[in-house]
Amino acid sequence: MAVMIPRKIWSCRFLCILSLVLCAVPALAKETPLAVIDWPMTGSPVVRFTFGKFKTLPGMGSLHGYVMETTAENLSARVIPSARFSVYLFDKAKVRVGEDAIVLNNVGAGETIRFQTTVMASGQPVSVSVQERTDAGKSVSLTVNSTPQGALLKVDGVQAGITPRLVTVGAGKHILTFSKEGFKAGDFPLEIGRDDVSGGSISYELGAAAYDSIELRDGSLLNGDLVSISGMDVEIRVGGSLQHVDRNKVKRVMLVQRDAPTQDLPAASTPQQ
Repeated sequence: MAVMIPRKIWSCRFLCILSLVLCAVPALAKETPLAVIDWPMTGSPVVRFTFGKFKTLPGMGSLHGYVMETTAENLSARVIPSARFSVYLFDKAKVRVGEDAIVLNNVGAGETIRFQTTVMASGQPVSVSVQERTDAGKSVSLTVNSTPQGALLKVDGVQAGITPRLVTVGAGKHILTFSKEGFKAGDFPLEIGRDDVSGGSISYELGAAAYDSIELRDGSLLNGDLVSISGMDVEIRVGGSLQHVDRNKVKRVMLVQRDAPTQDLPAASTPQQ
């Protein structure tokens, strides 16, 4: 026996199904990204960044916090071992209002990674840009010391002061030069990498004293070649000139080890037969 369903019930069911379909369409539709940026912008692209629209973070007070769903796709045929990028946010007037960093490590060829980019901004951002980070703009601060202290320090040939000294150097290779009267000068090669941070220290030991030294009771120091010591004074040659120092003013004398002079002996003669 056939059962007749009233037309009104069919109409209600149709409307319910239609409503469910209409509600599901927006959920299934893919959200249009805020920006798709290929890097580099010239030549063959290597990385493609896709940034989702800005989503406001709640409870930030006077600050403006945003989060973006982000993907990075390796478009090349090689692994990207490590790469760093700066992300800049701009408002409607093209004024930069925020920035963040993206670090990619060991991204395989054709691989896509997904993550969130969280940024703090001083205004309402509407656009985003990406720029590769280079080591050229990076600098770190470190303390440079020497043994003994009080050496003249030069960084890449430019005087930087007396050790111990806090210096700031950029990324890359540098030469630290140490010199102190009475000691052999020396160089120290320094290389600052992309992962180095401020707060480190370097200590360099100067070479053996090149001259004899006389330390006086007032704290001053004379460096030269000791000539003689008597009951009354000490004679030392400093810079080619002889100086006589009252022995009562001398605190101590430090002598450097020197090789004994070799005598020029005549060549052995061949015995006559």
